[in-house]
Amino acid sequence: MSSFKNLRIVDNFYQTSAFFPMPTVCISTVNDDGSLNIGSYSLCFPYYIAGKDYYAMLLDCRNTSNTCHNILQRGKCAINFIPDDKKYFKEAVRLGFPGPSEEKMKEKLLFTMEDGQADPSDKDRPQVIAEAFQVMECTWDRELENAGRFRAEDIDDGHDGPYNDFNGITSKYGAHFILKVDDILMKEKYYDAIVDGVTKNNFPPVPVDYGYRDSTNFWYTQFPKWKKPISEPIPAPKEIDLKSIRYAADRCDDKIRFTDEALANFVKVPRPFLKTVLNGCIAWAKENNVELITDEHVRIINDKRNREKAERAGKR
Repeated sequence: MSSFKNLRIVDNFYQTSAFFPMPTVCISTVNDDGSLNIGSYSLCFPYYIAGKDYYAMLLDCRNTSNTCHNILQRGKCAINFIPDDKKYFKEAVRLGFPGPSEEKMKEKLLFTMEDGQADPSDKDRPQVIAEAFQVMECTWDRELENAGRFRAEDIDDGHDGPYNDFNGITSKYGAHFILKVDDILMKEKYYDAIVDGVTKNNFPPVPVDYGYRDSTNFWYTQFPKWKKPISEPIPAPKEIDLKSIRYAADRCDDKIRFTDEALANFVKVPRPFLKTVLNGCIAWAKENNVELITDEHVRIINDKRNREKAERAGKR
């Protein structure tokens, strides 16, 4: 006999049919008249995280919302990660309630706004929340799935379709936006933590919420002030047998080969990533007319990869 009961799945299943931990963010955009709009969201997650020309977040929202209207019109937004504070969460609940932007924003805003850094001269770029511990300034990739064909003026009481699958208007009342991350802005304390090493004492106070669960309350979990975040060490990677690496390498390409000394560099590469690493070396070898990759070649490839990482970090 099962220890579970099967719960009926209904609309907004993540909050009505489940307990689902999510981030608490306030997304700032620019209204048609140039004024500021802020909407609160939790359905905002990483989307492109590696192997693409850019990094991206996914935002899921109502297509009748002010945020959706503004992103369709101007394609710019800022994802503000607010810290754990009951007064901030109360403000997030107020700003998240559906309604005309001018009505919500005419009340005294608890947050302090300041210019972002992506391009402060761009009037389509919204200001960011100064109290946030981190901010992602984003641009909507309207080219994906030809999502730029959707117009804000076509949405009244929802949208009648046709719909896209993952970017733009995706259902009568739904929208998804693939947001290119232009900048990640971090308060100095937490910037230093990421650069120098995160500990339990320099971790930001991150609240976790559970969405709108009933007609009375939003539910969220405060950052535990009486405890610090708990870390669990990552298991040391098991070394792969050199014969296994040789087996994989010999099947990556029918011309390019590796010396044993070269393959010894990869004994600690996690097995799921081994083929990717080997193919990267083979691509370099073909570009440089090398048919036998040696230990020295691997050092050159690693140096090149480290320089490229540093350059990308500098641009961001």
